[in-house]
Amino acid sequence: MLPPELPPLPALTRAEAGLIDRYLEAVGLLGRINPARDGDTYRGLRAARALVGKAVALRDALTVMHRHGETELHAATPARALRVLDGDRRTARVTLSPGSGS
Repeated sequence: MLPPELPPLPALTRAEAGLIDRYLEAVGLLGRINPARDGDTYRGLRAARALVGKAVALRDALTVMHRHGETELHAATPARALRVLDGDRRTARVTLSPGSGS
């Protein structure tokens, strides 16, 4: 049986697609660094080291957008792209998990 087909990605410029990709890469690393999640410190250290380069790539993606005259982000389209690319699950690793309140 074939897996369900994913919805199509919305139309993005090349620069917008680069921004989405770099953002998800950075979010993935932040999820590994999150001190509210179980894991070892070495894994977090490696992710923090890699985050430096991903932050530069994210900055560069935004710079390209700005230079191409894409000076505004229209949140609905990138949000749809992030949902198709499993952004909900990936960004959830960055937040605090529901706790007992103590």
